[in-house]
Amino acid sequence: MPSIGLLGGSFDPVHHGHLIVGQIAAETLGLDVILFLPARQQPFKLGRHAAAAVDRAAMLDLAVAAAPGFAVERAELERPAPSFSVDTLEALRAKHPGATFTLLLGADAAAELEAWHRAADLPGLARIVVFGRPGTPIPTSPLISATVEVPAVQISATEIRQRVRTGRPIRYWVPDAVAEYVTRHRLYLDPE
Repeated sequence: MPSIGLLGGSFDPVHHGHLIVGQIAAETLGLDVILFLPARQQPFKLGRHAAAAVDRAAMLDLAVAAAPGFAVERAELERPAPSFSVDTLEALRAKHPGATFTLLLGADAAAELEAWHRAADLPGLARIVVFGRPGTPIPTSPLISATVEVPAVQISATEIRQRVRTGRPIRYWVPDAVAEYVTRHRLYLDPE
């Protein structure tokens, strides 16, 4: 029975911090695979994605292409917006019968967890694990099963987009293939 970790988000763009979280979660929790789930439209970020979902998914494909145990799952891109985690978990349980799921959340997302659509149903579908960084408080909730500490990597997608807009390089912030994609497709040049 495979153990699958789910790491969702905007990935606008995916960066090394996301990949480090996936690696630490897989190692710490003994997960067989980490599925990165790009959201079509996150309910708490309506109208605020800078790149189209197809571009965000393509960048994820490039970022995980050579990473054993990492894959991109497009379940949320195949459904109408907004992207609700409970719907995604129900679809993935049907797609992978017998698998166990761990929903990986950052402390910021976990702080809003109880306001999520059908939040009370989530623990019946997946173990909810929150990853925190040193010095970042982790919210308490009966919905959260465990926490995992990850290294403090001060990289944010917002800062990456700002660097692109101001003509500064993003090499080392994102995988090289992602930086090339951003340049080739002229992403993040417009003001937010």
